[in-house]
Amino acid sequence: MELEQERNLIVKYGLKMISSGLTTGSGGNLSCLCREHDLIAIGPSGVDYADVSAEDVVIVNRSGAVVEGALKPSSELSFHLALYNARPEVNAVVHTHSVYATTMACLQREIPAVHYLVAFAGKKVPLAPYATFGTPELASSVVSGIGNANAVLLANHGLVTVGGDMGHAFNVAEEIELVARIYYQCCNVGQPVLVPDAEMDRVLEKFKTYGQQIIPPPK
Repeated sequence: MELEQERNLIVKYGLKMISSGLTTGSGGNLSCLCREHDLIAIGPSGVDYADVSAEDVVIVNRSGAVVEGALKPSSELSFHLALYNARPEVNAVVHTHSVYATTMACLQREIPAVHYLVAFAGKKVPLAPYATFGTPELASSVVSGIGNANAVLLANHGLVTVGGDMGHAFNVAEEIELVARIYYQCCNVGQPVLVPDAEMDRVLEKFKTYGQQIIPPPK
């Protein structure tokens, strides 16, 4: 079975999307790029995450042709391919329909620096213009909308995040959903006070060494 490790990641994080409340049923999609074989593992179209097995995960090449798998790949395959082609540092893509991020997307509002954790995406979460799901137009909108950020809202649709691996891309989706909820709640109480741009520069710099770093052993 091709890309067994990547297939298992799609199954694992698909279930996490449900348990974390980032989507429902078969909504959204995930993919992993295996650079060693230059192949992509992506979830099947329209199958509930609870029912997806490793064998159901579809393997495609960079052109989107199915290399292995009996099921149709996600209907959003085109924007996954476009992101991998546009962002050479990206090895995983997560697309959610999480409630608060999607609420902002339906309001067609970017998420500004209402909380420093927006730095998981960048200085803000940008908004990509609406396009019909599964179309080349949406793929183009996603790539142009995300730019160099790690997350983008899809107008009237949902959220897309990227990362160097699946754990990172998923973590971005979780953190941006939290920030989206904070922003929504602030807007319902009053006018949010944003983190200054200069402070966001400092936060982004600190994020470069955030988390567990690989420290070389002492000589």
